[in-house]
Amino acid sequence: MSEHRERLRFIRPLEPVQIETPPVSDDWLHEIKYDGFRTQIILDWAGARAFSRNGFDWSKRYWPIVAAAEKLPAKSFILDGEMIAPEPDGRPNFYAIRSRMAWNAEQLAFVAFDILHLDGQDLRSLPAIERKAQLWDLVKPAKGIIQYSEHVEGGGAAFFEAVEKMGLERMVSKRRESPYRSGKLDYWVKTKCWEIGEF
Repeated sequence: MSEHRERLRFIRPLEPVQIETPPVSDDWLHEIKYDGFRTQIILDWAGARAFSRNGFDWSKRYWPIVAAAEKLPAKSFILDGEMIAPEPDGRPNFYAIRSRMAWNAEQLAFVAFDILHLDGQDLRSLPAIERKAQLWDLVKPAKGIIQYSEHVEGGGAAFFEAVEKMGLERMVSKRRESPYRSGKLDYWVKTKCWEIGEF
């Protein structure tokens, strides 16, 4: 089929806007903001590759995740997510990422939070909630190395409180019906939960 012959290209990510307090209406989904490196994983007929937020090919550094992506049940896709260095309790350790990239890449994990393309279909104009349903169908069997970013619908203030109690740094809220567009847009907003020293 001809659509599978074309290489999929890196898509500039959607960047969330920083706000002071999370949105409270039910039109929003809320997720934990994982502390790691924003990463896009692309699979097409030539295999899987992983790109940094600026579009640099980091497949060699992330080889175990790239290998796991090739086992997912699809011919082609573009996944948006965060590369993290999870601790045994699942919390991301931002300071461990670089050393794991160099020495223990199998101890990294990719948390997928959006899907932009699937088997020849561009999904970016679908509502966020529908893209997440397709993403779940694709990655749900994956344990450990490729994860699905869980979300809650509505209840932004309660979610903020829970994230803060867990000692995590940020949350991201996404408009339930929003499409995916490149650049900094208020379709997605991030709220800082607790202050840590800025280096």
